[in-house]
Amino acid sequence: MDFNALYLANFKLLDDAVTDWSTLVDHLADLKKDAEDDLHKAALKADWAGVNAQVSREFIGKTAGEFGDAHTQATTIRNVLRDTQGELKSYHQQLTDAVSRGRKKNLTVTDAGDGKFTVMGNTRPDWSSDPSGKTSATDQKDVDELRDEIQGILSKATESDSSAKTVLMAIVDQSRLGFSDASYKDRNTAADAVKEADELARLARKDPDDLSVEDFDRLNAGLKKYANDPLFGERFATDLGPQKTLEFWTGISDPNRGNWELGHRRLDQFDDLQRNLGLTLAHATQSDSADMTEWKRKMIDIGDKPLWGGRGGPMGFQVMSNLMRTGDYDDQFLKDYGTELMATERKLTGNGEHRNIAWQHMGGSPWLNRIGDDSGNDPLTGYLKGLSNSPDAATDFFNQQYVSKDDPDDPFERDTDGNGKKGKVSLSNFQYLFEERDWPQEADLHGDDIVTGQNNLALALEAATTGHPAGEMPTADTPPHNAGQAKLVEDIFHSVSENPERLTKHSYMSDSMGQIAAEYMPDIHRELHAGAASEKALFPVAGTVAELNERDITRFLYAVGQNPEGYAAVNLGQHSYTAQLMQYHFQHPSAYVGDPAFSEADNLKQGSEHIALKAGEIEGIIGAGRAYQGELEGGAEDAEYNAALESAGSWGGTAIGIGIGMATEPMTGPGGAIIGDVAGTAADEIIGKITEGAMKDSSGEIIYRNGEDLEDTSDSTYKMLELTARKVGENSGHRYPLIEASVATSAEVGFDNAGMKVHKYLDGEGIPRQLDTED
Repeated sequence: MDFNALYLANFKLLDDAVTDWSTLVDHLADLKKDAEDDLHKAALKADWAGVNAQVSREFIGKTAGEFGDAHTQATTIRNVLRDTQGELKSYHQQLTDAVSRGRKKNLTVTDAGDGKFTVMGNTRPDWSSDPSGKTSATDQKDVDELRDEIQGILSKATESDSSAKTVLMAIVDQSRLGFSDASYKDRNTAADAVKEADELARLARKDPDDLSVEDFDRLNAGLKKYANDPLFGERFATDLGPQKTLEFWTGISDPNRGNWELGHRRLDQFDDLQRNLGLTLAHATQSDSADMTEWKRKMIDIGDKPLWGGRGGPMGFQVMSNLMRTGDYDDQFLKDYGTELMATERKLTGNGEHRNIAWQHMGGSPWLNRIGDDSGNDPLTGYLKGLSNSPDAATDFFNQQYVSKDDPDDPFERDTDGNGKKGKVSLSNFQYLFEERDWPQEADLHGDDIVTGQNNLALALEAATTGHPAGEMPTADTPPHNAGQAKLVEDIFHSVSENPERLTKHSYMSDSMGQIAAEYMPDIHRELHAGAASEKALFPVAGTVAELNERDITRFLYAVGQNPEGYAAVNLGQHSYTAQLMQYHFQHPSAYVGDPAFSEADNLKQGSEHIALKAGEIEGIIGAGRAYQGELEGGAEDAEYNAALESAGSWGGTAIGIGIGMATEPMTGPGGAIIGDVAGTAADEIIGKITEGAMKDSSGEIIYRNGEDLEDTSDSTYKMLELTARKVGENSGHRYPLIEASVATSAEVGFDNAGMKVHKYLDGEGIPRQLDTED
């Protein structure tokens, strides 16, 4: 900061800027409120059918969010300017006072150009000075003290001005299009984040062998503190650079690198460091700054190259993918990364013809993952976990083509037309990974096989098809299913139907597959419903409908039902959907059909019976699968099924989120049903009845005891549908006893239909004998 710039400063422009930004913040607060209360909520309540529900609703939601981000960014900029304004005015006053005090001591401060200044004592005849004419020691002391004071003021002003510039540029650079959601209460908070990023990046750039325990602790604590800070993340990542990022994590996590002290004193904290580093980098990738854009490009570019160049080492993809297990990475970065990752997979496997030996963990291979049991040598394992947190990128990735049938090196042949002759086929990334890939084998310390990669595949598929991160429940803001998601669901159902062992031999995937089925209940009900007349009104679907067929649905649900977790998810999802859908029709009796030749009650009865029929059919299919598996296993304890129900129930608090989302006003859920505040509704009570009933084990009234006794399952289904009809009637203000009495009969017909479908589509495998149960 130049002396004259601060001493002669005119703060009017800065004052005007702070005033203008404060006014803008107030206006944006109003716009944010209007966008959320009027635009967004109105869009959520709008017509739930057609393209508008899919495209306009999502667009309006994102636009409303931009108003929120604009308000956040403007507030941060205002806060930074206001802090800087206050500090510079304070330093200006301090400088003015210092110069004034100097004058009283006959000291003059002058600008010397180039930002410098001089302090001189005034020479007067009546002054006493030494014979040499030099300033006395006392006078020189005054000069030095004033010079140091002024220099200190200018240094602090320079720091204030410089840090403000750094922070403001970093905030603006965060988002190339739209606005950043980076929020800081004052300039110092943001400046501290940037400063800490610089210091931690300097530590991380050290040779990992030279990192002390104190260095490790500071890095781990700092990354944890600032893991969700966007300015910190961008600065840390770009300061460190892609290559050094990979070298840092490899050097820390690989015991072969030789940092004996860290390996013995901090090994139990390596997982925390991996999580914190991953979260930091994930936030960093959300930045659109030029430096971060180059970081992302370079990281992908070095993905297929050995870390140590000519000296070998793991590939960049192998290291970076392990840092993707935590956090929500930028979608475009994940897409570009995945494209190159699969290109490398093709190169190393002959387009998938043989195992990827390069990514198989060997005795001397580095241990790149510290979260869980797998070594992290297969980069697809970590990458798929990253996709499970980023639904849009996951949808895009799985629908990408892996290999084309026109490729002369395509190794995959199938009989696609049933003529007994095989021909080359194109495969998507989903088909290759789910159906064909020879996954690298790993074992834990006990010698048991590890299937983290395939389990992460299931989680990524869950995110890709549902539109929300795996393990979470849809909300009112979850967009309706789009064409890419619906296509992937069709592929999943068909793949499992074509070869059920793709799921039954990997039953650990069934919880995610059950969740997928739960959230596509409207699509499943539609396809199982005979005829097309008014099906859109009976089973409304917002967005793109997955075009399933009866055979694929039956075989898929039967396979999912064999696993307790899969069975629990579909069971709860089906009842949640049925209860909320039936409640809507009770509240809007003419929504399905309004035939004037029949009374409103008759029309409602017809619709309710159709809903109950399909509910019984779905319960019959998954019940048959669960009972069949129980028979193969010789019967299982209630505890296994109950644990699955408890786990599924905990996903949504009351498990009400399974199948369709939650909201405070009637609107369309992501599955397509009209939904409302579920607390105290029929769906809430029904789900509670199922989970609480199952938890009773062998005492009291048991609902869906353990899923293994088919007669028990059918009885539970009928009871639940009768209860549903009664509860929705009570909640809608008009009970219909005739409907309550008829829905169980319709469900029974559906349950019987399920048996026929299982026999028809599973070559008679289906309905098992009724198992003996303990009283």
